[in-house]
Amino acid sequence: MLLLQPNLELWKCRDIGISFTVPFRLRVLKYQFTFTEEIVVWEKKLTNWVDGIRNQAALPLRLELWNGKQYDFSSNNPNVTIRIPGVSSLSYLLTPSLSNLGTAYVEGKIDVKGRLNDIIDLAHGLAQRTLSSDSTFGRMLRSFKHTKKKDAEAIQYHYDVSNDFYSLWLDPNMVYSCAYFENGDEDLATAQLKKIDHILTKIRVQPGQKLLDIGCGWGALVIRAAQKFGANCVGITLSQRQFDLATERVKQAGLSDKIEIRLQDYRDVSGQFDRITSVGMFEHVGRNHLAAYFSKINSLLTDDGIVMNHGITSSDAEGRDTPYGGGEFIDKYVFPHGELPHIGMVLKTMQEGGLEAHDIENLRFHYARTCALWADNFETNTAEVRKMIDDKRYRIWRVYLAGCSYAFTNDLISLYQVVCTKAGLHQPLLPTSRRYIYS
Repeated sequence: MLLLQPNLELWKCRDIGISFTVPFRLRVLKYQFTFTEEIVVWEKKLTNWVDGIRNQAALPLRLELWNGKQYDFSSNNPNVTIRIPGVSSLSYLLTPSLSNLGTAYVEGKIDVKGRLNDIIDLAHGLAQRTLSSDSTFGRMLRSFKHTKKKDAEAIQYHYDVSNDFYSLWLDPNMVYSCAYFENGDEDLATAQLKKIDHILTKIRVQPGQKLLDIGCGWGALVIRAAQKFGANCVGITLSQRQFDLATERVKQAGLSDKIEIRLQDYRDVSGQFDRITSVGMFEHVGRNHLAAYFSKINSLLTDDGIVMNHGITSSDAEGRDTPYGGGEFIDKYVFPHGELPHIGMVLKTMQEGGLEAHDIENLRFHYARTCALWADNFETNTAEVRKMIDDKRYRIWRVYLAGCSYAFTNDLISLYQVVCTKAGLHQPLLPTSRRYIYS
């Protein structure tokens, strides 16, 4: 056993396989030299990366390093400033997938200043100019195992933040899905109510009919269906917080005799319904389970029943993720196990499940505006939001809402409403034109 003096340390020379003692001061100097050398290497990589982007386009970006150095990506004043607190953060920046940039931001590895929309535009600009869309950072086809337990956990992770949190940036009815801007100038609350009426009108809800709302949220659709259209409704959710507030809202509206809210998985529902709505829910089902999902809906539908499926889809024909790692970020931090099929796959699996599509409407731009208004509300209420959630979750939701608006605006994802009946009917259940929707 070798005893070392306090100022000596055992040093192993890997090249020749011997050990010897050196003054601790010399080891510190060697460590400092190695660390300094590492910084020089990283800064050289950074300089080459910055030059490469500058040669492609002028971006309104400034980088500020921990040592005071700055890199401007154009001769104009920057709209966005990214501060790098240490050399360990550079790896996120030099491979700027949306997942890496998003992770660096929410985990506090970088600080970002600028308008939110400018930040999102800049992130996509860095990814597009650095990464190949044909690489592993392009669109990827991913699938997840879906069970009742896993799906319930995923729903609770996303929706059970707190009801007060959602109330700060949603409309007063707390509708958490694409609004419908019929004229284009509606406020969020009006557009959300118009969306619900648009759905219920499309499927021709009549007084006394029994309606099932799969993924009922905080109850806005079933309350409207009972109040305005006279339907008897069942709303199901897997979120305890949504169940509690929806139940309370039904009671406050005096509709407990017409509406039942259940904490229930759609796979466990039984009975027959004249009308079925699924709004912003089938994204959680999984591509491999869509045919079974629509088959379940078919089994719950009366022979003369009508279905509305309203959900987000991929704009990629193969149903792959958004490019440059956006889907990876959302799965990691926002919507665990969410999967977006292409509209072609939606229609195919509907047919496999015994349903026939009659009316298909694209509301992509409506959702872009919806998300933009949500993001604006979120920014306006920043002080109150920060009181409810920690800094990490605040950063997650901040970039998520604005990022979704960007994705819809740029056709990375879309939103379709599809009206269905049982397949193989000999007589139409819907009018021969769409005029009835708008009359």
